[in-house]
Amino acid sequence: MSGLLVLDRAATLAALDPGRLMDAVARALVAVADGTASAPPRIAALAPNGLLGAMPGHVPGLGLAAKLVSVFADPGRPGRSSHRGVIALFDADDGRPLAVLDAEPVTAWRTAAVATHSALALAGPGPVVVVGTGAQARAQVGLLAALRPADPVTVAGRDPAGVRATAALHPAGIAADGIEAAVRGAATVYCCTGATTPVLHRDWLAPGTHVSSVGGSHGPELDAATVRDAALFAEWPGASATPPPSGAHELQGLPADRTVTLLGSVLAGAAPGGHSPGALTVFKSTGHAALDVAAAHVVHATATGRFRRGG
Repeated sequence: MSGLLVLDRAATLAALDPGRLMDAVARALVAVADGTASAPPRIAALAPNGLLGAMPGHVPGLGLAAKLVSVFADPGRPGRSSHRGVIALFDADDGRPLAVLDAEPVTAWRTAAVATHSALALAGPGPVVVVGTGAQARAQVGLLAALRPADPVTVAGRDPAGVRATAALHPAGIAADGIEAAVRGAATVYCCTGATTPVLHRDWLAPGTHVSSVGGSHGPELDAATVRDAALFAEWPGASATPPPSGAHELQGLPADRTVTLLGSVLAGAAPGGHSPGALTVFKSTGHAALDVAAAHVVHATATGRFRRGG
């Protein structure tokens, strides 16, 4: 197919420019919140040992793309799963296929960008902790290192060797001895685990802490008390209105009077943001096709030199 760009994992990752990714993801979040992004409900085909999901989306000014992602149990890591796939980017004006990208780095880095936006919009100053040592935690630490290399980041987890390796990705990274001790002193906690039961507990969190939870695809990362006491934020209404895996485990069955504010509304100035001393805030990410569109746009534009040409 003439003109189709095909990028493997290394080339896709190399084209994920952090600053441009942050800008594009913010635009996508705002488009989700104001209803201008188009993304149908997720669908999946079930196989004996996993599933193949499809996530198409369109974001005005960013493009048209679809992600195909397989989620299968990882025999080498009991209790964890692999997420592998591709993203196909199309011309939004005439439908021409433009690029095929590796979905794994795109998913990890666009998720890290969303989590970082939540902290920038909602967290106060103070220590930053990343909980986890897997692919998503590594992407989160890598993005923070690219954006603010001088600001210390503490990494905590249950695997000491993994904690040290993940902390080493940041020039000011610190390896913590345990999750609870690290979280108790944090202003911002990025929770990036494959947990099936809570790894973060309400009594560990100081007044005013911001929690950005992006893991927990197979169960809750946060306990019910944390969710009960926090102001809640998400990428899209379905995070609380649809069941897992499209919705968040932590946001199921909320009382009728609980509000989940869209992060894009905060970024657009249509909903209150900013840090309130003493107020606990939780951003719960479940992912959204618009975010894949945003990241694919950045990868394609970077790889083809569009940004250098001012496009």
